[in-house]
Amino acid sequence: MDWKPDWGLRGRMALTMFLLFALYIVFIAVIARTYAVFLPLVAVFMFAQFFFSDKLALYSMGAKEVSEEEYPQLHATIGRLSQQADLPKPKVAVVDSRVPNAFATGRSQKKAAVCVTTGILRTLDDDELEGVLAHELAHVKNRDVMVMTIASFLSTVAFMIVRWGFWFGGGNRDRQGGGVLAAIAASLVVWIVSYLLIRALSRYREYAADRGAAVITGRPSALASALMKISGRMDQVPQDDLREQSEMNAFFIIPIKSGIISRLFSTHPSTENRIERLRQLEREMETA
Repeated sequence: MDWKPDWGLRGRMALTMFLLFALYIVFIAVIARTYAVFLPLVAVFMFAQFFFSDKLALYSMGAKEVSEEEYPQLHATIGRLSQQADLPKPKVAVVDSRVPNAFATGRSQKKAAVCVTTGILRTLDDDELEGVLAHELAHVKNRDVMVMTIASFLSTVAFMIVRWGFWFGGGNRDRQGGGVLAAIAASLVVWIVSYLLIRALSRYREYAADRGAAVITGRPSALASALMKISGRMDQVPQDDLREQSEMNAFFIIPIKSGIISRLFSTHPSTENRIERLRQLEREMETA
């Protein structure tokens, strides 16, 4: 496999992490006085999210780690693709859900997990599923899952303070009201900025993973076909099922929301643009 580093992705990840680190410093400085009592709890939360991100993500989705005896073909495909991508074989998990989707999680290549839904296993043929799995392995290869995990933490904490800040300001509200308002205002700014940084990075990382999948499998058309099928089936899934899984949108192969506003702030580029780029890759590979 002729895997070339994606310097565009690496540069964006480095810039995102630098800007988020700067936000961390400002954020902590502003909220330290008002919410100092909660800083140890935040530190524990951050530690847990970093070191147990794979288990937390799988748990939040209701995913079950499966053995080779339970899903022999799925294990065989992921094992073969991992060898082609020069990666350790990740853990394999399955979610019992009608939503056709897949995601990768984990803080490193050795701690990665690839998860698919039963809906996607029923929807795609072998070649299309291989393209989707290669896409998820490309995320692991690019190490962008770890960056997204770290980036999403700050956004989550800031959102919690914006939502519950007045209730946990502590002490005399008249005396601490200014501090609480300042902390909530800072949290709102941090939440918005981190939200936009995550989405800007997430859109590019999807293109990078699509290119990586094409390199791993040598068949961009298989992933393009899978994206069309998944996108088409998404409209047939009940809204309750979609809402249950919306929190994992940034990690899915295709987001599960639609509409003009959702597309504007989507974590993913449009399916049409991704398919067009994959077709262009197919043409380039045919003429190479």
